[in-house]
Amino acid sequence: MPPPPPLAELHLHLEGSIEPETLCQIDPTVTPEEVRERYQFTDFAGFLEAYKWVVRKLNQPADYALAARALRERLAAQGVTHFELNLSVGVMVFRQLETRAILDALRAELPGVPLIFDAVRQFTPEAAVEVAELAVEYGAAFGIGGDEAAQPMAAFRDAIRRANGLFIPHAGETTDARNVWEAVEYGAQRIGHGIRAIEDPALCRYLRDQQIPLEISITSNVATGSVPNVEAHPVRQLFDLGVPIVLNTDDPAIFETTLQQEYELAQRVFSFSDQELAVLRQNAFEYFRTV
Repeated sequence: MPPPPPLAELHLHLEGSIEPETLCQIDPTVTPEEVRERYQFTDFAGFLEAYKWVVRKLNQPADYALAARALRERLAAQGVTHFELNLSVGVMVFRQLETRAILDALRAELPGVPLIFDAVRQFTPEAAVEVAELAVEYGAAFGIGGDEAAQPMAAFRDAIRRANGLFIPHAGETTDARNVWEAVEYGAQRIGHGIRAIEDPALCRYLRDQQIPLEISITSNVATGSVPNVEAHPVRQLFDLGVPIVLNTDDPAIFETTLQQEYELAQRVFSFSDQELAVLRQNAFEYFRTV
């Protein structure tokens, strides 16, 4: 039997990739059982609380380096040969951590890995500007994550302008298609999630014609309640409309998934053929950024 084809992942958060065993190494006061319990929730607000709980365990460059090393080794074992990595730099700045020391440690641990520095929608636009400036300094893309309903994309126009055209935000995960339009209007090169685009045929046509890909994470969207159940996920409809799709895990430790499992889910639930899965795999490499 031939080996499975290589995989690439474009939407992956370091903080959400930390397996219970790794988090216990970072903080020996917690147990794997406690971590798994914290990773249980039923809606997006619960997910944010779980994510924040993990982030509070990361306090120094060595913590981030350990998380990055464990992730790199795990992805290699899973056949993921290329990946981009989202970092919650907005949280690092907010917590007044040694942000540059952390970023230097991550660069050393992950040479050649394209990074996306996420600002936080719930924080101030001024804080996002600082994240954007760090992204330029480190040659990273700039993103905006968190609660989409907190502030409109327009509030972050200064930060987006300073990001030198490398803009890869979250949009259309929990709100509506208008949120995706806003991201596109501000020059997004890719859209994190973007599933609400299905609500607007004109938007789907625009994404298709302009070849702006959606970073789809099926398991994530079900776990956070962004869709009511897996069968309701629009991934099949978006693909059939010609919207560029890339499959991802988002936060694989929290959502207990792998990239291979996402491909298997697409085939099992949404009847993606082997040929269509090959298109999805190729999309990931086509839209992968190099550094």
